[in-house]
Amino acid sequence: MQINRLFEIVYILLDKKTVTARVLAEHFEVSKRTIYRDMEILSQAGIPIYTTKGKGGGISVLPEFVLNKSILSDREQNEILSALQSLNALNGSIADPFLNKMATLFKKDNANWIDVDFSHWGSDEKEREKFTFIKNSILERTLLSFDYFSSYGEKSSRMIEPLKLLFKSQSWYLYGYCRLKCDYRIFKITRIQNIAAVDKTFERESPKDIWSEEDYTGIMIDLILKFDAALAYRLYDEFPVADIFANGDGGFTVKTSIPFSDWIYGYIMSFGEHVEVLEPAELKNEIRNKCEKVLRKYL
Repeated sequence: MQINRLFEIVYILLDKKTVTARVLAEHFEVSKRTIYRDMEILSQAGIPIYTTKGKGGGISVLPEFVLNKSILSDREQNEILSALQSLNALNGSIADPFLNKMATLFKKDNANWIDVDFSHWGSDEKEREKFTFIKNSILERTLLSFDYFSSYGEKSSRMIEPLKLLFKSQSWYLYGYCRLKCDYRIFKITRIQNIAAVDKTFERESPKDIWSEEDYTGIMIDLILKFDAALAYRLYDEFPVADIFANGDGGFTVKTSIPFSDWIYGYIMSFGEHVEVLEPAELKNEIRNKCEKVLRKYL
């Protein structure tokens, strides 16, 4: 929306002091003509915008200008404070000074409404610091090395160009370029161990659509699974409600589509004796073979 672009332009000018129309056009993915029209609108609104020619020139705002908080609606002020509070929850007290300043400017209470701990129950301090460690490597664009355990417990050593932290389907993941596989990969955070920073930087940028089905989900397969009633708590956590059907015996049938890869075997077997694969037949047979191999270990 234009109003959002205008508001961001003002903040860019306050931060950068002088910016060319070309840089602004590339940033907002619009034409330079659009940027110049925006400048006219800002000037008419009383923002002291001016331009200078020649080397080092560009668009600037008078240094005496101070952004009036009244430009922000009450809801927008609350959204800013909420975002800063979220950032504070992720970074300890790093955002505290700025958060307090903004709360004072807006004349609002700095309500502590959120707290975040990414680690699982029983984790030690090293595990709790893992997310901060990864975040710093992403921001500083330094390589990460770690041991990674697959869903079958297979261990591999990885060297990663970390690009983004992701949250999907109740789990946290690290997205990055794996130098071992020479491709982009997504790693479940809880399976990362012995993480360490490597004193080397990288220049790679993250693709825009990292959840692209074409690139990352592979072939989708249709599943029909039958579950005992005891697994109801997991079904409603892990499958869309529209895919879950109640059976007359108190159990459930799930009809869904998911990306096919090796992880699916470990995932289905994680339900133990409470699940039965009805379709496809090939998957049902492979699960049976794997269960038989497990059974032989205990004979």
